[in-house]
Amino acid sequence: MKVLVTGAAGQLGSDVVSLFRKVGHTVIACDRNLLDITDEAACLMTLNEHKPEAVIHCAGFTAVDLAEQEVDAAYAVNATGTRNMVLASERVGAKFCYISTDYVFDGNSESPYHEYDNTNPQTIYGKSKRAGEILVQSLSSAYFIVRTSWVYGMHGKNFVKTMLQLAEERPVINVVNDQKGSPTYTVDLVGFLLELIQTEKYGIYHTSNTESCTWYEFAKAIFVELESTSKKRYSVRVNPCTTEEFPLPARRPRNSIMDHLSIRTNGLTDLRPWREGLRDFLRDFSSTSKG
Repeated sequence: MKVLVTGAAGQLGSDVVSLFRKVGHTVIACDRNLLDITDEAACLMTLNEHKPEAVIHCAGFTAVDLAEQEVDAAYAVNATGTRNMVLASERVGAKFCYISTDYVFDGNSESPYHEYDNTNPQTIYGKSKRAGEILVQSLSSAYFIVRTSWVYGMHGKNFVKTMLQLAEERPVINVVNDQKGSPTYTVDLVGFLLELIQTEKYGIYHTSNTESCTWYEFAKAIFVELESTSKKRYSVRVNPCTTEEFPLPARRPRNSIMDHLSIRTNGLTDLRPWREGLRDFLRDFSSTSKG
């Protein structure tokens, strides 16, 4: 299959490109230097030139706190840019896969969110990503909306890398213990996309590694798993704190756990538990760092 990937140099997009190529797909990798998704004419020209069978739209304005200040920029990328890519995909008859987020929910639910729960984003990032979802649903005749959460991988900045860096610099790290969700390893997410994109089981999917934890529990697990997969020992102490003790410009959801209803009802392969993914990531990350 010929697949065009936006945001191809990003954390998720990098793994989409490499893993899709590894299994034999023809991949057109478009980063922001090759394709400005806010330019409608450029989107049409690029898709007309390559005529992909599927588009995986990983590009996005993902700086959650910065979005609170740069509102127009967030919407230009997450809403208008997504619209441009959808219209261009429709023109060439390509399936469209939009990567979305748990931030489309308010995080106040006592139970996991399923795909058809009402959305209620509380941040500019969440609102702009929800706007992108609405445009996809309105304009695409063959779409997958894949909401994910707490993503980390080998490329770019993420929570796991931040914890490892802070452990080198500080004796104590305070991590919030009243926000819960499901960490998602990019490699596992891409594995699901590989299966999904070859079907016509269109719709909304919640896709994260299974099982859940708080950010504090995630941080603790990072160091426990690292010690079991490498000889490196960290003397850092990880302490729990509250959201109020760690204020940020954009409100974080208290509950980001998503139920994988659509994966089950469509007979697709669910992701493995988050701790298994973390273990594999740390093993690969440690060996890469040594190399």
